[in-house]
Amino acid sequence: MTMRKKEIANVLLNVGAVELSPEELFTWASGIESPIYCDNRLTMSDPVGRKKIAEGLANLIREFYPETTIIAGTATAGIPHAAWVADILELPMVYVRSSAKGHGRSRQIEGKVSTGDKAIIIEDLISTGGSSLNAAAALRSEKVDVTGIVSIFTYELNKADEAFASVELSYKSLTDFGALIEASKEKGAINDQAIEELLAWHGKLKEGSL
Repeated sequence: MTMRKKEIANVLLNVGAVELSPEELFTWASGIESPIYCDNRLTMSDPVGRKKIAEGLANLIREFYPETTIIAGTATAGIPHAAWVADILELPMVYVRSSAKGHGRSRQIEGKVSTGDKAIIIEDLISTGGSSLNAAAALRSEKVDVTGIVSIFTYELNKADEAFASVELSYKSLTDFGALIEASKEKGAINDQAIEELLAWHGKLKEGSL
């Protein structure tokens, strides 16, 4: 586990973004039932933590996607982080709805994009990758060049890797499931039995057997 992954994992733990419920499972937007829920929207209320996240995301873009000309946040959780990152990098920003709104100009993309823009999508987290793929498709329909996604957290699922590869998208995340489990163990946030249950669940999910 790198120091950066550990630092961001601790930001999530300290703000209470990670919730465990082995007995009463959470249901993700993808329909997957999970004993863990990561609500990164809570980081908005942590000025120190959100700054670390924004700087970390900006550094990922500088390192891996230096030709980026526009930042695109996914609605709604990716919007504030996209705004902070766009400010750090001094780049334009847009956000992408899950679908076109049913009134006004019926836009799915809010903000100005131009043919040939090189966009990076900012997500709060990546599970199966569905919302990122949807945002990328919307931007590409406007002739925007989308090459990658950066996120705060990833569940490290093979399904997401395969989905992104199928549409030629790469992604980078500040921290991941493994780092979160290690940080939780170090802080005593979860006991050994819960860790074993989480690792078993994650192993089955990663293999696609859930």
